[in-house]
Amino acid sequence: MSKALKGIKVLDLTRVLAGPYCTMILGDLGAEVIKVEAPGGSDETRGWGPPFQNGVSAYYICANRNKKSITVDLKSNEGIEIIHRLVRESDVIINNFKTGTMDRLGIGYKTLAKINPELVFCSITGFGETGPYKNIPGYDFIIQAMSGLMSITGEEHGSPQKVGVAITDVLTGLYACIGIHAALIERGHSGEGQKIDISLYDSAVSALVNIASNYLMSGKVPQLMGNLHPNIVPYQTFKTQDGEIAIAVGNDQQFTRFCKILGVQNLAIDKRFTTNSKRVENRDVLIPLLQHALQQKSTKFWQEACRENKIPCGPIQTLQSIVTDPQLAAREMFISIPHPIAGNVKLVGSPLKLSKTPISIEQYPPMPGEHTVEILKQLGYSQEHIEEYRKKQII
Repeated sequence: MSKALKGIKVLDLTRVLAGPYCTMILGDLGAEVIKVEAPGGSDETRGWGPPFQNGVSAYYICANRNKKSITVDLKSNEGIEIIHRLVRESDVIINNFKTGTMDRLGIGYKTLAKINPELVFCSITGFGETGPYKNIPGYDFIIQAMSGLMSITGEEHGSPQKVGVAITDVLTGLYACIGIHAALIERGHSGEGQKIDISLYDSAVSALVNIASNYLMSGKVPQLMGNLHPNIVPYQTFKTQDGEIAIAVGNDQQFTRFCKILGVQNLAIDKRFTTNSKRVENRDVLIPLLQHALQQKSTKFWQEACRENKIPCGPIQTLQSIVTDPQLAAREMFISIPHPIAGNVKLVGSPLKLSKTPISIEQYPPMPGEHTVEILKQLGYSQEHIEEYRKKQII
């Protein structure tokens, strides 16, 4: 079966999460992805854990399927020559070295563009390749702190909190993927590649969306609000008789129906609450009244009642809950694949559902250098050359 990115070759010089997440998506879509590491393996996530499964890190396998692995010493002339040969037949190269490192190694954009003018060159850094912060290394946690994300995450009167996953890495990987697709489409018109400069800092700030817009329009600095929504009421978690539930009332009609199922119809016609803007202004009065009503019944009761009345709601589920969720099972969002060392490993599936060119998992997350010999032979290296390079620890 054909793949959406069949025929696209990606040279992946990234590690940890943002870059590998991007290249995994490209690989899921059918691109041939070659993961490049130093001899022995240099992606730190291979050692991040526990948990491990037969020595294979759960962190590493989350972002490295559908790739082949080659190990190359980029500090050697022979290693750089291998990269140059790979670039001649590649469509995309992506790296997340510090600003200037690729140039120092002899594989910067200007050099590689001369070798292959059609090459799409994507650089991921903490702060971008321009500006006063360009040489500062960036990590997701630091970016969450600096970008404003932590300043709006956490309970009122509490401390700023990070999101529970490395969300700026994930967002940056997605932006990189979007940029690469756009550059490939443009190349189809111009015949030339281009450089893409993606930063974690920019990506995190872009994710502030309406919160940033609120500040830019009003000049009012947003505060910690926990699960409250700054622009919509009621849109938060509520305590029930036996737990908590998330309720998202998006318009005035939904609010009227919500009040009816709670048995507080009078609130729907109260002038303080008849419109969303009024509910935002008077949330301190409204929320306790709704909270009192919701605590009289169970989470399951309110979930069924809300869904019957087309009011968005949901329980607060744990990972233990979602792996058995029938909806996610129907969408194949948890899969199992064989691995030669780890055995069967469970992975999160792809959210991309393409009707003509569906996603498939063709390659388990590779071991360091697993495909080095195969790839070098395809490039024209003899077995004698390969053995020599191995002895010199070039590969």
